[in-house]
Amino acid sequence: MSTSDELASLLDALHWHRQSCWVTDQVNLTGDLDENPTAAFDQLAGWVEAGVTDILDVRIEAKGDRFGHERFVATHAPHITYWWLGTDDDGFGQTDEWFEAGTRIATEVLADPDRRLVVHCHMGINRAPSLTFATLLSLGWDPIEALDTIRAARPIAKVLYADDAISWWLRRNGASSTEVAAGIAAVNQWHFDNPFHPGEAITRIRSGGFTSQGG
Repeated sequence: MSTSDELASLLDALHWHRQSCWVTDQVNLTGDLDENPTAAFDQLAGWVEAGVTDILDVRIEAKGDRFGHERFVATHAPHITYWWLGTDDDGFGQTDEWFEAGTRIATEVLADPDRRLVVHCHMGINRAPSLTFATLLSLGWDPIEALDTIRAARPIAKVLYADDAISWWLRRNGASSTEVAAGIAAVNQWHFDNPFHPGEAITRIRSGGFTSQGG
C-alpha cells in the first residue's frame, strides 16, 4: 500500500473510530467509549438520545474495570442493558459458539421494535462488524447486501471474520459443503472487490495512546 493510501486509511480510522453508524434503524455499529471520562459521557449521552436500550460489547479486553464500560454505563445510563461477549481480534477466526451466542442476544433485543442496540469492539473494524453481519444473516438478509450495508454505514468496517460468519450460518441451516464453500467464496470475493487496509491505521491509533487490543 502506498504512503498516500496509508494516510487515507489512518485518517478514515481516526475519523470513524467512535462515530455512531446506524446499519439499520435498530443496530448501531461503532467503537468503544472514549478513555476520557468527559468524552465518554458525551458519547454515551448521544447513544441515550438516539434511543439506545442495549449495548453489546465484544472486546475480550473489556473484562474488568480497566477497559470495561459496564460500571460506567450502569452509573450514567442505568436503563441501558449492558451485554458482554468478549472475543480476541487475533486474525485467526471466530468460533461458531461466539456467533451463536452473539446473534442470540442481538435477535432477542431486536425482536422488540422499541429496542435499539449498539454493537461495538475497540475500533469497530473487525469484531463488531463481523457479529453485526452474522446478526443480519440471522434476520434473513442476503450476505452481500448485508456486507454492502455495513460498509456503507461504516466505511472502516473490514468485517474480517465474515467468512467464519457465513460458514457458521450456512452449516447451522443444513447447507451442503459445496454450498458452504460457495458462500465463503462469495464473501472472499466481496473482500477482494471492496478492500480496506486498516493495519497502519490500527498501529497509529494504538501509538497515539489507545492501549486496548484489536479492532
